Amino acid sequence: MARRPLPRILSSGSASLARSRQFARTAADSATDVFHPLLTIGRGLRVLAATGRRRWADTPKDRRGPTLFLVAACLLAVVLVPYGPLLAVGAVTVAAAWHGRDRTPTRTGPSDAETERLAGLYEALVPYFAVPEDPAPLFAHGGAWDKALSGYAFDAAGRLTTLRIRYPAYFTDGEAASRARIEQLLHAKSGRGREYLFAWDEEANQLDMSVLPALPTEIPAQPFVTAPGEVVLGFTDTSVVQRTLPVTEDGRPRDAPAVLWRTGGRATEPHLLAVGQPGSGTSTLVRSLALQALRHGEVLIVDGGAAGEYACLMGRAGVLAVECGLAGALATLEWAAHETERRLIAANRARQAGRPAPDDTRRPLWILLDRPSVLGHLAHAEGRPDPLALLQVPLRHGRSATVTVVVAEQFENLELLTDGVFAHTRARIVLGPASASQVAGVLGAPPSTTPPAVVPPGRGYARLGMGPVHRLQVPATPDPYDDATSATHRQAVLDLLPAHRTADHGGGDMVPGGRSVAAAEAAEVSTAKD
Repeated sequence: MARRPLPRILSSGSASLARSRQFARTAADSATDVFHPLLTIGRGLRVLAATGRRRWADTPKDRRGPTLFLVAACLLAVVLVPYGPLLAVGAVTVAAAWHGRDRTPTRTGPSDAETERLAGLYEALVPYFAVPEDPAPLFAHGGAWDKALSGYAFDAAGRLTTLRIRYPAYFTDGEAASRARIEQLLHAKSGRGREYLFAWDEEANQLDMSVLPALPTEIPAQPFVTAPGEVVLGFTDTSVVQRTLPVTEDGRPRDAPAVLWRTGGRATEPHLLAVGQPGSGTSTLVRSLALQALRHGEVLIVDGGAAGEYACLMGRAGVLAVECGLAGALATLEWAAHETERRLIAANRARQAGRPAPDDTRRPLWILLDRPSVLGHLAHAEGRPDPLALLQVPLRHGRSATVTVVVAEQFENLELLTDGVFAHTRARIVLGPASASQVAGVLGAPPSTTPPAVVPPGRGYARLGMGPVHRLQVPATPDPYDDATSATHRQAVLDLLPAHRTADHGGGDMVPGGRSVAAAEAAEVSTAKD
């Protein structure tokens, strides 16, 4: 949806107001520079006057008379001396300038506590950056830490926030294990509970460490400004993406850096796999994707957990089915496989005839599965086919048929997923607390930051194809029927839900896709004849 421009009066008034403020700020800065000596002398005169008043108040009453007589005699002597008044004014001016000078101490180095912390960190790095064969080691026990550590900054609690480390050229910074040991040590020595970003400059033999701020968790679900085929997975750091989206957070508009996932016929990562711990926010992610997909397409939902997380989507326009049982899930996924084949055949025939593809083959179809391993276990116990086996056709040919598959699973059941799911889901997300090895096992690359032990729901990492690993915070999209949901987030989700689906005018029964049974049978007969 396009953003409405401001009225001309408001836009021009804002521009003139901004120029006026800039002009006033520039004039104030120039005046401060010009009148700085006068301001200094005036401040010094106030200090001298306050000092004289204080000393007069401390003088006993019996000595105030002789003191006044002595002051008067000195003033008379100054007046009678040649050039006395001029010299007196000059002396008072110099004294006022001296007492009015800026006495704010300038910090030129770390404090004693910060120096001790840097020295301890330097000593901890010695076993990793020093070898006995080095004739002039940069790291040595009892050595000078300021030769290797620079660019340091501390927060109010005295913990490091930024640091630059210069290490020897023979350190094996090209090996992931060596770098991981250094990052783990710095994480432990600089303070746990925070996320650190490590930037290795192998050419200059430098390592930059910085503390990352927490990602915003209060951005609710809303109609994001995206093109058809684009969905917002979540929000990340400003320095790692080139595109921001206008969002509303706490009732105030702002621009937030977003991780966008492109689906459809030109997508390089047509399907997605999300993995997390219980309560990590995978269902929130699936719900957010469903609400965005319903703006331009249709949705099939299979809830293996059967916890009622998607009850708000039942009976809505564009939601073809919300299945929680094994029989319904098998029937729905079987229809999805046949629908994918039908779209491929229809598009191929239209292409051979020189016609554009039919509209029903270009409308996006989303297949969302939450914890399908539970249904797979039930199917194995009852001797029925695994529901994931029916996903082979949508996974393989979904890109050409405008079919997108999203699978959300937990870490403990990750091995129950089929090889086809791992092979075709090139967009990956890990949510919740996870070690670096777990994140690397799912995403195919280690995280760029140190994973914290405690994270809010919806917080994790995302990687699209062979791209970089981004920090991710999923938009707040809770179940509106949950009593623990806040009123603001509940209303935000309810505003995005489409209207309830109505029956077709012909009165016939419906199948997933919005077609009547008669229309579906006619299409099958036509396909059989061809």
